[in-house]
Amino acid sequence: MSKLDERIDVHAGSWVIPTLVFITLGGAFCISLIDAPLITLHARIEAWATIVIALIVQAIPFLVLGILVSSVLSAFVPASVYQRFPRGVFGVPVAALAGMAIPACECASVPVGQSLMRRGVAPSHALVFLLASPAINPVVLVATAVAFNGNPMMVWARFAASLTAACVVGWIWMRVRFTIDGVADDACGHHHHRSWEAFRVTAVQDFLQACGFLVIGAAIAALIKVAVPESALSVVTSNVWLGVAMMVLLAVVMSLCSEADAFVAASFVGVSPIAQLAFMVVGPMVDIKLVFMQVGAFGWRFVLRFVPLVLVAAMLSAVGVGIALL
Repeated sequence: MSKLDERIDVHAGSWVIPTLVFITLGGAFCISLIDAPLITLHARIEAWATIVIALIVQAIPFLVLGILVSSVLSAFVPASVYQRFPRGVFGVPVAALAGMAIPACECASVPVGQSLMRRGVAPSHALVFLLASPAINPVVLVATAVAFNGNPMMVWARFAASLTAACVVGWIWMRVRFTIDGVADDACGHHHHRSWEAFRVTAVQDFLQACGFLVIGAAIAALIKVAVPESALSVVTSNVWLGVAMMVLLAVVMSLCSEADAFVAASFVGVSPIAQLAFMVVGPMVDIKLVFMQVGAFGWRFVLRFVPLVLVAAMLSAVGVGIALL
């Protein structure tokens, strides 16, 4: 019996849990239509719960999109397609630019990157795709242009800094040859005779796994947002480099969708353009909910190597490009 058949047998009833989840969400929506509150919460707890729900609701559509794309790649695309993917040093920027084809946020990029690895794409190239897709896709660039309509160079700066950071990470990962646990190579060279069943099993398994870590990450991000007073944010206007550090910290903590982060960055009118750029470059590559999703997909050992590398590359790229273009 193949690994795929074993997964199908184990998860034959996996649709039950998603169905219960959607029923629960539907019931919660109906309850929300009632004018009188069912439970009275403390103001901070209510704010925390509101932020958690907002982060999850914002991320779920893109997460589902990414999982559907990931499942299609796993179930229907033959391994021979991936074997033609450019490899080596020049394959890294190709993988980064290919990320523009999927207009989704970072929540969608994790399952897609995981699926690419399963199908035999080199981990370094799949990780470059994972980093670049939410940062340089057309939707994000258009949103940035709208948010910074008085500074069109910010769009080019974001594109250049994000692309540079993704490629640097890919080249370093390819050079060091780190291994990634928990990603089995599913490239068998031909279509499975039960492709639709493979699609269903992969989609359900990835959805349940990713949602759990998304909720954990959203809860932690909301807790930090509620706990940190707004007066503490005023220090970002006093020094350029302190502003960069604080905006990077905010990008990691706030865990915004990449399609929306440009409007938040533009709202910090007191900070330098370089600090705003750092916020938009770091956010789609490193944030709390994304870290927990990567833990679920690849494990803690991967995260402890990958996240510091990405954070440093994103910060240096943002500062370098910012000094050159802004």
